[in-house]
Amino acid sequence: MKFKVDVECTPEEARTFIGLPDVAPMQEAMMKEMQKQMMDNIKGLDPETMMQTWMTPSIQGWSEMQKIFWGQMGLKSPEAPAAAPEKAKK
Repeated sequence: MKFKVDVECTPEEARTFIGLPDVAPMQEAMMKEMQKQMMDNIKGLDPETMMQTWMTPSIQGWSEMQKIFWGQMGLKSPEAPAAAPEKAKK
């Protein structure tokens, strides 16, 4: 025997019926606290300091990765100054 039941309800009603806790107030409080902390941190940074904080590690990381790649290929890094060829004496 088969039977089918269709229930129309909102997600909130379904959570209440199943007995799940309402976490919406906790989520709202956590988001407000996170927003407050982020705003407090940003207020203390001027644009130049913010860019240095965000960009410096990534630029250094790319530079290091390039050096590793060049080393693995057995080539000199393009940053390394090339030795000037000796001029033939006449």
